[in-house]
Amino acid sequence: MRPLLALAFGLLIPTVAAAQSRPEWTPLFNGKDLTGWTNINTDPDTWFVKDGMLMTTGKPLGVMCSDKMYENFVLHIEWMHHEAGGNSGVFIWSAARPSPEGRLPDGLEVQMLEVDWPKLHVKDGVMPTDDYVHGELFGVGGVQIIPDNPRGPRSKSIEKRALPRENWNVYDLVAVDGVAKLSVNGKFVNGIRNSSRRKGYLCMEAEGAPIQWRNAWIMELPGGVTTPDMIAPERGK
Repeated sequence: MRPLLALAFGLLIPTVAAAQSRPEWTPLFNGKDLTGWTNINTDPDTWFVKDGMLMTTGKPLGVMCSDKMYENFVLHIEWMHHEAGGNSGVFIWSAARPSPEGRLPDGLEVQMLEVDWPKLHVKDGVMPTDDYVHGELFGVGGVQIIPDNPRGPRSKSIEKRALPRENWNVYDLVAVDGVAKLSVNGKFVNGIRNSSRRKGYLCMEAEGAPIQWRNAWIMELPGGVTTPDMIAPERGK
């Protein structure tokens, strides 16, 4: 009897494994054009593909968004600024509905600031802290989060790892059930939890300066404990 049970169990394992699809990496851009993305509120030439990489002029202020929503996933993306103090980022779990005034959508923003940004924004003789240029995470447009490393309502990286303009920076972001953990250039240094939004669109941000991205890949993970009120409304509805 035991040998028969062992044989039956051994035959069952491959069947169960085969029934569950293995998460795989999928490119966010095809390297040729902007298929799979929609320009929300910028000019027709704000976004383009060159040498297989996504580029933006940074002007006017606004975003383009993925045609697909994402819930739980791992995102790998590499970015490079070309101007001192360049500003950009990626929004996750967004409704992709910018306000007419602010021109940026809601969601969780994953900041991409060039390291000279604080030097160029001195106010009343005081330079802002430069901690947050290195992968700051924060809720936008009413999306609430709890920061791991608070700088007010935002979460700052505990270690400064971003490289200056004309250098590639690597972000690896794990986003699961309202928790996001960010690795900057090979080390996890920031995170948030208890996001009030847990499923939505990805939005690429144009915020005044040219920036380029390469090796943008996403691995979708199984769904979790997201409730309907945590899902962004579908565009066009």
